[in-house]
Amino acid sequence: MSNRVLIVDFGSQVTQLIARRVREAGFYSEIIPYNADAARFDDFGAAAVILSGGPASVLDDEAPTIPASLHASDLPMLGICYGQQALMHETGGTVSRGETHEFGRADVRVTEDCALFDGLWEKGGDYPVWMSHGDKVTALAPGWRVVAASEGAPFAVVENPGQRRFAVQFHPEVHHTPDGAGLIRNFLTRVAGLTPDWSMAAFRDEAIAAIREQVGDKRVICGLSGGVDSSVAAVLIHEAIGDRLTCIFVDHGLLRKNEAEDVVTLFRDTYNIPLVHVDASDTFLGALDGISDPETKRKTIGGLFIDVFEAEAKKIEGASFLAQGTLYPDVIESVSVTGGPSVTIKSHHNVGGLPDRMNLELVEPFRLLFKDEVRALGREMGMPHSLVGRHPFPGPGLAIRIPGEITAERADILREADAIYIEEIRKAGLYDEIWQAFAVLLPVKTVGVMGDGRTYESVCGLRAVTSVDGMTADVYPFGPAFLGRVATRIVNEVRGINRVVYDITTKPPGTIEWE
Repeated sequence: MSNRVLIVDFGSQVTQLIARRVREAGFYSEIIPYNADAARFDDFGAAAVILSGGPASVLDDEAPTIPASLHASDLPMLGICYGQQALMHETGGTVSRGETHEFGRADVRVTEDCALFDGLWEKGGDYPVWMSHGDKVTALAPGWRVVAASEGAPFAVVENPGQRRFAVQFHPEVHHTPDGAGLIRNFLTRVAGLTPDWSMAAFRDEAIAAIREQVGDKRVICGLSGGVDSSVAAVLIHEAIGDRLTCIFVDHGLLRKNEAEDVVTLFRDTYNIPLVHVDASDTFLGALDGISDPETKRKTIGGLFIDVFEAEAKKIEGASFLAQGTLYPDVIESVSVTGGPSVTIKSHHNVGGLPDRMNLELVEPFRLLFKDEVRALGREMGMPHSLVGRHPFPGPGLAIRIPGEITAERADILREADAIYIEEIRKAGLYDEIWQAFAVLLPVKTVGVMGDGRTYESVCGLRAVTSVDGMTADVYPFGPAFLGRVATRIVNEVRGINRVVYDITTKPPGTIEWE
């Protein structure tokens, strides 16, 4: 990958979206905080640079600044929001505190032709963008000119074509800027002159080579959950080192219907991957007896998982490495520009936060991938869509979809209801439109009438949302006919449920899961 794109992070909440847009355009990218060691910028070998937005003001004391080595370079550069203001402020322009702020949708008018606009925007046209700023540029640095303006940002798009440097006040990385992805792509191809070379096929080959180099002739253990990340990681590592990979699949008794059997069949029979299947249902359900607090449930399950996994791992002789499906969002450094620690890094969570005492080195082939890229890699390796397209499933499983106390009976009831719900979603051709869908068994009983008899049984809640990254979510707009069909089947086919409701709460204020 010669066409590497560096994203300098000034603390924007949407910096990750810049990386996604760059990769969607076919270029490898990484995010590095503005205050990282200078060597990180030099060692990265960037072919182009994008400066992110951020919450700070360039007029504040100790405001974030562009690394000096990038200023001194001749690399093509695109500044976004705070990135634009920093470029101007640090090269002789003027940034002023805004008397009025500009948040949300705005229209920019193109006043001059510009390489960023090729094939997208025409001179004299008005185009929608997403703004989020208080300060604004009020005078350009020498060598720069304005090429588009909005009512609240007279320097909405500016360029210094001689230096191949461009800057925008709005956020092209968000989907609220319809042509934003195209603007970023134009910067990389038409301005920087780069050729797309980031693909899953290329990544697959590079990842296999890296795994072989790291592991050598040693053995690897993989904590297999049956979810997308760990499953694709297992298949990739098996392709790299064959039978020196052993997967451990812990069934805590709170999986979806037939999930354990499906995982075992797929990996043991289809892929011929050595697999240890541990049925610890009784252990987990026994430990959860009488527990209703959601956080206590999570901690109980997480702690037991570690114990069970570690016990099985010790039985595998010669294991030196632990494979995890850690994703790029888990390891990206988040910059704080408003106080507190300068850098925080999310802790790994993929196999329950396995302790250091296992004395195993980590193999994390997806540390540089986003979720959708892992799915693409799975498709590249020929894995079935039924697996790579699966909705997210929480580590604690059905435990957090059974508010209140958990019993084996209630878990079985929920499994049946959930299976009917997902079956109907698939039959309607809606599964891939939905980010996540599941049933919840409520700690509530209601009176019902079935036949000529009175019932007093549990309520089942249904949840389905659309989302891009799970951070926000909208309710999926099922029609009444679909919901009526699902409700009828659940009440008729699942003993223990006599009423079905649909959750129409967005995130925020709610969460996607119930606990």
